[in-house]
Amino acid sequence: MAYLNPSAENLFKLSRKHVVGIPLQQVFGDTETLPMAVESALLTQASFTEHEILLNTHGNHSLSVSCTVTPVDVGSISLILEFHQIDKQLKIAREERMQVQQQANRELLRNLAHEIKNPLGGLRGAAQLLEYELPRAGLREYTQVIIQEADRLQKLMDRLLTPSHLPHLRATNIHEVLERVRSLTLAETPKGITIRRDYDTSLPDLVADPEQLIQAVLNIVRNAVQSMQGKGEIILRTRIARQVTLVKKRYRQAIQVQIIDNGPGIPDAIREKIFYPLVSGREGGSGMGLTLAQTLINQHQGTIECDSRPGYTCFTLLLPLTDIEGVCK
Repeated sequence: MAYLNPSAENLFKLSRKHVVGIPLQQVFGDTETLPMAVESALLTQASFTEHEILLNTHGNHSLSVSCTVTPVDVGSISLILEFHQIDKQLKIAREERMQVQQQANRELLRNLAHEIKNPLGGLRGAAQLLEYELPRAGLREYTQVIIQEADRLQKLMDRLLTPSHLPHLRATNIHEVLERVRSLTLAETPKGITIRRDYDTSLPDLVADPEQLIQAVLNIVRNAVQSMQGKGEIILRTRIARQVTLVKKRYRQAIQVQIIDNGPGIPDAIREKIFYPLVSGREGGSGMGLTLAQTLINQHQGTIECDSRPGYTCFTLLLPLTDIEGVCK
């Protein structure tokens, strides 16, 4: 690299004097896309644009950019690389896709729940009637299996329909929500789980439904506990986020909640689908916990995202700070 202008220094958080003379691969880490763009421009002797590249600088700063590579002949310089940050555009596009997907999820779940509830009630009632007619008490073990499984499915159907209820908004301290989740989790999990707090205690109150927030965070924490099989550490972290866009609306401030665990990470096969209904990374899972969490957070005009790799999974919740009139019910 021969030159870095001030805009590039600011974008990549790099100093010109530290990177001049260093090969691109060392500056931007192990990426195949950028060298391919350079090779294409040199091969055709024409400008080449790669519209989406994820770059990682040696300062551990990563961002998504588009890059135009233009061959030139100016002294010792043979190429000019122009970068444009596209993180915001990608985030907006991702949120739009999630909004559409979430609406489809809600319709699917409501329709599924209504279709199952009626025959489920009939199945349970028939099993009870059959139990009264059985000649031997030992046979009732089988009808009890039917009744218990019908009750389990009934509870699942109720959970599918719950997110359609409107939140009951009031001033809510996010740390009271997290402390409730922490105490519930420690009460129902073995001693192998450690839950560490990393709170910004200066955060103001949210206008929110505390019970819905508790349920959303609890679903995420329970998933973490199950993925770690009862042994590991969970961090509950809060910070203030400034000038954020959530669901196409700009907010001056938002509360950021991060739930971090040191478990095995989310399998690659389902990483892009974890918020879809009935998708689970563990045997016997209902695949509903994260779907419900996303729906509850979305009802507060917030967003939820996930970053995961082996040994590190972080769910980030962003909840806007607004008055009660500004929250969509």
